[in-house]
Amino acid sequence: MTNDTQSLARVAQGDAAAFRALYERHADRVYRYALSLVRRAHLAEEVLQETMIAIWKGAHSFRGASKPTTWILGIARHQAFNLLRREDSGRRLPEEPDDVRDPSREIERSEAVKVALETLPVGQRDVLHLVYYENLTVCEAADILGIPPGTVKSRMYHARRALAKELT
Repeated sequence: MTNDTQSLARVAQGDAAAFRALYERHADRVYRYALSLVRRAHLAEEVLQETMIAIWKGAHSFRGASKPTTWILGIARHQAFNLLRREDSGRRLPEEPDDVRDPSREIERSEAVKVALETLPVGQRDVLHLVYYENLTVCEAADILGIPPGTVKSRMYHARRALAKELT
């Protein structure tokens, strides 16, 4: 049983210390993933908070069919899309946009790469983020996205080709 699996079991029993430890281990990763989806720092922070609340309330539903990280990022993806739907429907007043820089990234990409990534369809961008930035396997990315592993591989192939074309 992994450390995160044990932590989730303890969180399911109401252990606040286990939840704090889980939060500390995953907050940065969830924030980065949320930022890749919602594209605004204040919205990514909101997704992080909603994800952690969902983990606290739903830890009992983790059955171990996937890695805890895959389960957590799946929750984050769901929360991000819920937030974007609320934004689009006007049920939520948007805040002033903040400076959209990602302070958690250790390696800065060139401006050309950022622009090239923005030209990719969302599905391709999601796959690249999960596999390259979150270091997930193709199967783990497929679980989070709810698509077959072959589709993940196909999207990665097309994304790499599009980036190469855009950057040459």
